[in-house]
Amino acid sequence: MSTRRRFLQGAATTVATAALPSRALGSAGFDPHSWPSVRAQFALDPRATNFATFLLAPHSKVVRDSIEHHQRLLDRDAKRYLDVQEQSAERRVRAAAAAYLHVEPGEIALTDSTTMGLALLYGGLLLRPGQEVLTTVHDFYSTHESLLLRASRTGAEVRKIRLYRDARTMSTDEVVSAVRRSVSPQTRALAITWVHSSTGVKLPVKAIADALRSVNSSRPPAERVLLCVDGVHGFGVEAATPAELDCDFLVSGCHKWLFGPRGTGLIWGRAQAWASVTPTIPSFDTRAILAWIQGQPPQPAGIVGLPRALAVTPGGFHSFEHRWALKEAFDFRRQIGAARTATRTHQLTARLKLGLGEIKGVQLVTPDSPAHSAGLVCFSVANRDPTEFVDALWRKSRVVASVTPYATRYVRLGPSILNSTDDVDLALRAIRGLA
Repeated sequence: MSTRRRFLQGAATTVATAALPSRALGSAGFDPHSWPSVRAQFALDPRATNFATFLLAPHSKVVRDSIEHHQRLLDRDAKRYLDVQEQSAERRVRAAAAAYLHVEPGEIALTDSTTMGLALLYGGLLLRPGQEVLTTVHDFYSTHESLLLRASRTGAEVRKIRLYRDARTMSTDEVVSAVRRSVSPQTRALAITWVHSSTGVKLPVKAIADALRSVNSSRPPAERVLLCVDGVHGFGVEAATPAELDCDFLVSGCHKWLFGPRGTGLIWGRAQAWASVTPTIPSFDTRAILAWIQGQPPQPAGIVGLPRALAVTPGGFHSFEHRWALKEAFDFRRQIGAARTATRTHQLTARLKLGLGEIKGVQLVTPDSPAHSAGLVCFSVANRDPTEFVDALWRKSRVVASVTPYATRYVRLGPSILNSTDDVDLALRAIRGLA
């Protein structure tokens, strides 16, 4: 390890220009206060009106430039560039993510996607036979399957509950009451999704956390109910921080509403909560490798000096140019502002929902209230198959929409900060012409 350190010190000067400052990347004319300027940073098809950018994000110019920069230097001399960049670049990414979320860098594990994050969190959750994880019928496959796989290895149980009967008319009281009725002495974790991709419902996470606080007040730390949130369709839309949500874990891909590099994601965990999760894939943090070289056996409490979040971050080789460009994605979003992003997204979705409500044959599914919805808008069209309708929108008007990937399918549009009011009005005209 000392040889490695000497090499790093000597190589630092050679590649001093490798980590360019963010100001050297991207468009010099970018105005974060102008929505047309924000849109101009992306290379979207100008002939299409895209309401599905949340599915797999386009890259902004600053992210494209950063990826190209790292890729060029990896292609030139991957070994020497990795020696200098691998640990420091991840520190910069964590610092940028922490600044965006208003948390500590050591509380963040880096992943490749929401699904990977959920698998690492639930796959490493310390559970005993007889304990249970409570989840909901509204959650996606990745949550359900990750929990069932963990249950099969631990003897714990997974129980699904319904939080609301009708997405359109759901309320905070209905959701919180369902949680209160369902938590049992055996419940070790509650696994929920912030914004449901099936309906567009946004859960009142803080109200759920408040309900769990009274349950946890009489429990020892190892028995308290952990609030675990799949946040992917709120992350990059809503301005609420983990502290404001008051959850224990927040998992999200960064390549959806944040418009980060494709193949990136994270897990944020409350410092005290990380002790409830064990790593699944060996970390490549130098402290972990040094412990192995010195023959130290794995310890349940982890390696001294190594935050559990870093230990949970999978080692191995990744698409480094994408992971390291995540810093620029967070910086770009901070320039625009989380609160401005939330306001703009809600304005566009409100306009869309209002217009859809006036079209004969269209039945909205997503609630009207911004307290219970985010950027996703789901609806059905009388006597029309959702997939056929989405295809018709594209063929006739070049409007990009999607279909919810669930047993009950709806047409789904996701207005984002890359859209305009003109885009929304165009989509409404196209839907009206087909409904």
